[in-house]
Amino acid sequence: MRKMRLLLLFFLLLHISHCFAARAVSELRALIAVKSSITDDPQSYLSNWNATTPLCSFTGVTCDRTRRHVTSIDLTNFTLSGSISPSLSHLRFLKNLSVAANLLSGPIPTELASLSNLRYLNLSNNVFNGSFPTQLSHLKALQVLDLYNNNITGELPVSVTELPNLRHLHLGGNYFSGQIPSSYGRWEHLEYLAVSGNELSGKIPPEIGSLSSLQQLYIGYFNTFEGGLPPEIGNLSKLVRFDAANCMLSGEIPPEVGKLQKLDTLFLQVNTLSGSLTPELGTLKSLKSMDLSNNMFTGEIPESFAELKNLTLLNLFRNKLHGQIPEFIGELPELEVLQLWENNFTGSIPQKLGSNKKLQVLDLSSNKLTGTLPPDMCSGNTLQTLITLGNFLFGPIPESLGKCKSLSRIRMGENYLNGSIPKGLLGLPQLTQVELQDNYLTGEFPVTDSYVSVNLGQISLSNNLLPGKLQQLSKIDFSRNKFSGSMPLGICKCKLLTFVDFSRNELSGEIPTEIIVVSLVTSTTPHFWGTLNFVVLIWGLVKRGLLMEPMKLMLKEDSLLLEACSLACLFSPSVCSRSHNQSKIEDNIIGKGGAGLYKGSMPSGDQVAVKRLPAMSRGSSHDHGFNAEIQTLGRIRHRHIVRLLGEVLHGKKGGHLHWDTRYKIAVEAAKGLCYLHHDCSPLIVHRDVKSNNILLDSDFEAHVADFGLAKFLQDSGTSECMSAIAGSYGYIAPEYAYTLKVDEKSDVYSFGVVLLELVCGRKPVGEFGDGVDIVQWVRKMTDSKKEGVLKILDPRLSSVPLHEVMHVFYVAMLCVEEQAVERPTMREVVQILMELPNSPSTKQQGDTVVSESSPSPGTGLDSSSATTATITRDPKDQQQHPAPKSPPPDFLSI
Repeated sequence: MRKMRLLLLFFLLLHISHCFAARAVSELRALIAVKSSITDDPQSYLSNWNATTPLCSFTGVTCDRTRRHVTSIDLTNFTLSGSISPSLSHLRFLKNLSVAANLLSGPIPTELASLSNLRYLNLSNNVFNGSFPTQLSHLKALQVLDLYNNNITGELPVSVTELPNLRHLHLGGNYFSGQIPSSYGRWEHLEYLAVSGNELSGKIPPEIGSLSSLQQLYIGYFNTFEGGLPPEIGNLSKLVRFDAANCMLSGEIPPEVGKLQKLDTLFLQVNTLSGSLTPELGTLKSLKSMDLSNNMFTGEIPESFAELKNLTLLNLFRNKLHGQIPEFIGELPELEVLQLWENNFTGSIPQKLGSNKKLQVLDLSSNKLTGTLPPDMCSGNTLQTLITLGNFLFGPIPESLGKCKSLSRIRMGENYLNGSIPKGLLGLPQLTQVELQDNYLTGEFPVTDSYVSVNLGQISLSNNLLPGKLQQLSKIDFSRNKFSGSMPLGICKCKLLTFVDFSRNELSGEIPTEIIVVSLVTSTTPHFWGTLNFVVLIWGLVKRGLLMEPMKLMLKEDSLLLEACSLACLFSPSVCSRSHNQSKIEDNIIGKGGAGLYKGSMPSGDQVAVKRLPAMSRGSSHDHGFNAEIQTLGRIRHRHIVRLLGEVLHGKKGGHLHWDTRYKIAVEAAKGLCYLHHDCSPLIVHRDVKSNNILLDSDFEAHVADFGLAKFLQDSGTSECMSAIAGSYGYIAPEYAYTLKVDEKSDVYSFGVVLLELVCGRKPVGEFGDGVDIVQWVRKMTDSKKEGVLKILDPRLSSVPLHEVMHVFYVAMLCVEEQAVERPTMREVVQILMELPNSPSTKQQGDTVVSESSPSPGTGLDSSSATTATITRDPKDQQQHPAPKSPPPDFLSI
């Protein structure tokens, strides 16, 4: 009997062993099948997935310690391409599966529904498409489902509400449409819900307030909800983070929000919320970050905000708030970031601001503040950015700022500040930008032990009362002061000198020979602007007979070439002749305005832009905008304002530009115009913005070009009536027809036309019938709604992020508003364009504090009808999904 029992036990163990072996073989085959579905493994992470390697030693594979079954697969960030094999369904004991941050595509296999033990499923940051498989509702043990940043379409799945143990649901960054289902309020254990970055509409269901365990809620970014926040939001008693930014919310903030006592982050920026700031917000004593910027709030800052003792970030900029900034704001013990710019605040700045020794960013610009600057803004040596631009502040600059070693940006221009510049201020080690222009500063120019900071790249002191002698800098604007003495020889040692404006001072003596020689001999293309400014300055003195004789002799031959060739370096006559001959070749034509713009080449092989002037009769004063352009280019310097030399491109002319390049062009061109309108000295209206006047360099960086019609704004503030037409057909703002006046809003309209060219791939006129331009055509096709952008999208763009296209189209339609007053400023255009986040759900809008300032073809591309488009993926994360590079166009063409 005993032998019989032993025999039975032996056969039983043999059977169990055979079963384990069979299951091991089954799991091995499943993993090999998974590997076979991967088409590209650039880092060879799966090289050991083979029959000779123990199953549990596969890279990314984890087994349980007892039965040796596969329980976890983690292939996160392996840069794998291909698809998910349905064979994964054979891994019956699998609990965790993550293939996040790869390039996997295709539909999500329905066979995953058979993994009954699965608790964690992360497919985020891939390019999966198709609809959500309803069969996944069978995964009753599932606790985490993350599908963020894919191309999944259809309505939000209702079937996921059948997952009773779900704690984390991320469906953001896809193409889900329709409304948020009311059934999404059923989960008892859900702690994290994200549906941001989709195409959702309708109202936010009040049932959301029934999620009693919810801690984080993300519903913003490109969704377009109707109405405002439901009062039931206040029932989410465990909510810690709430982000509903940029999703078209309207109405007032419901007072029930004050019941969210555990809330530490509230982001509602970039909506159309209105009314006063509800006092109940002051009861959120756990709150650390609150961003309500870019809305339409009115009234004053509530006194209840004094109770927000844990607040580190407060953004209220770009609203319609008024009244005084309460003194208690300066007493908030944890405050690090305070941005209140572009409101209507009056009164003085809280004098205790910065006394908490934690303040890092302070931006109070563009208000109506009076009084003096607080003395202790940098008491903790943590202040990095200080912006009080455009107020009515008076009194001295606090001496303590001269010891603030953390400061990197100072913008305090356009006030009534007086006294002297604090000693040490310009020598602060981290300082990169100083703007103190348009004040009443006096006293000697500050001298420090370390001289000027080596990092200081921009300084503006124009329109003050500063006397004294000049110091050396890399970029300086000392115009309109009372500097005396001669020009310092030290300037010739400034190897990085790019911009100098000494105009309207009391300088005397001769211009040193060394300055001219260095500027002419050592100048190279990347530092060309320093030469440009020197030459323009000297040319003006030559005409007035103010230069000493040796300098006149040196410049006599070449001074005419400067005016003839419109190149701000002193070329020989043969060089200009060669460029002139090349201008006869049709392929070298860049622009065909009143003064032609051509591509030419130098003996060194470098290519240049040449403006060719037609012959003028004796005594003619019409120079086709040449002097305007020379004076304009001689005064300004900006990364996105075109250099006269070095903008060289190679490749097929009119090459196709992919969306990432078009978006880059839009942002960079906007930055160039923004500089002209808001930061240049003097301010400038371009008056001929068009795609042909946006040049691209070899890195596809956009530069605004051709200032032949430019108009300074420094004297009158508005552009005067012009006898000659200002602008190009198809780009001219409608009000010009009856006012004959051009201002900065005219440039904004023209830039909007360029944006439409980028989106549509069509020229502004000539393709829509007689008397119809691109603006009228687009309005008819889309009814001015961004949801209709597919009707006009360039059909050559077969793979684009629809959210970005809609966003750029939205900005374009703002720019081409019929009424000039309804158009945004170029500063606002830049900000709105760059408010497009790379990762709309994980990288939240309020996390990065920026107080000011992230694309389609132009006329250089052949046009074609745009009626439909296929959107195949959404590359929101450029590092993980690099978009294909555009082939380089020729010298001009967008």
